[in-house]
Amino acid sequence: MVTMEDKQQAAITAAVKTILQAVGEDPNRPGLVETPQRVAKMYQEVFAGLTSEFDDYKLFPSHNQGDLVIVKDIAFYSMCEHHLLPFFGEVHIGYYPKGGQVLGLSKFPRLVEHCAKRPSVQEDLTVMIADKLNQHVPNDGIAVVIEASHLCMTMRGVKSPHSRTTTSHYSGRFLENETRKEFLAALK
Repeated sequence: MVTMEDKQQAAITAAVKTILQAVGEDPNRPGLVETPQRVAKMYQEVFAGLTSEFDDYKLFPSHNQGDLVIVKDIAFYSMCEHHLLPFFGEVHIGYYPKGGQVLGLSKFPRLVEHCAKRPSVQEDLTVMIADKLNQHVPNDGIAVVIEASHLCMTMRGVKSPHSRTTTSHYSGRFLENETRKEFLAALK
């Protein structure tokens, strides 16, 4: 039986062969013979967030009564939806727990990885992470800041090799200046 994954692999493999031919390469030369299959396998991995849902929002009882929790420097890799080139960097998340429950710390990097495994732009990835946390974690405010390098800016086009992009999204108590300042100071 042919699975959906097998159909995807075959379609991506054929497309990569077409691209190689279109740029003037011979997909049958020894160094490229297995490249279309490797690219197909890689695409299934880097776009895995499109075919699965993240539902691991394990909450734990806590004595935290609304004090700030920050998980920072969460590494991520994603693909720019405009050029299908990688962008990568760090995600910093802060939140004010509510109701005597906190999210398990390992869930933050897992959520970031899940959200990043799809074609996106950094601005939308920032909001997606915040929205998913807001939907599933009792809180009085969420802050998400992403700092990233984009290969679509560093290796092509403007070719600005040292540029980084920072995006942020705030809700709840983080809309207050003092609270936001406390969060941003903790990131330094």
